[in-house]
Amino acid sequence: MRILSLAAGLTLALSSALNAASIPSGGHLDFDVIRKGKDIGDHSYSFQGSEGALTVNVTTDIVVKIPLIRATAYSFQHKSVESWSGGKLSSVRSATNDDGTPHQLSSPGKGMLPASLWNDDIVKAGKLLNTIDGSIMNVRVSDMGTENVTTRRGPVATHHYRLSGDLNRDLWYDAQGNLAHVSFTADDGSTVTYVRK
Repeated sequence: MRILSLAAGLTLALSSALNAASIPSGGHLDFDVIRKGKDIGDHSYSFQGSEGALTVNVTTDIVVKIPLIRATAYSFQHKSVESWSGGKLSSVRSATNDDGTPHQLSSPGKGMLPASLWNDDIVKAGKLLNTIDGSIMNVRVSDMGTENVTTRRGPVATHHYRLSGDLNRDLWYDAQGNLAHVSFTADDGSTVTYVRK
């Protein structure tokens, strides 16, 4: 039951520079991961530095339990470190355990944006760097308009975009360009959402 192909989540802009407005002023973004109304884990970003020299740490920790017997049906752990220089991705390193299948990545930026989703510049691009295996993902972006989404701190006005192709995600970004909400269909047909704390 593979729930995530997060490459990160997860972007044709081969020379696209980092949008500094997408760096949260608080230095982090944290999300609860929700499936079938239950909290199954956490997804977070931490930011250190500035647009000129930025490090982004991405962490996902998900465990799906079988009801009643509480045995683990699926687990996913992912940690990645993105290094940005001069507003462009210079490298990404990651370690992933996808339900017992390990992945290790150490890759140059390849002149693209990572599929870690936090950077709203991905909605202007047609290719994303998979942060699990380093492959290039072709995506199409549909503008779904503005709408409010619910966060743990209340409703937030956002812009909704839909990614399709090699990565299928619905993404909502707030007025500052920060990721506010994520939704996608898992391989088992269930809906997984990231609810910002």
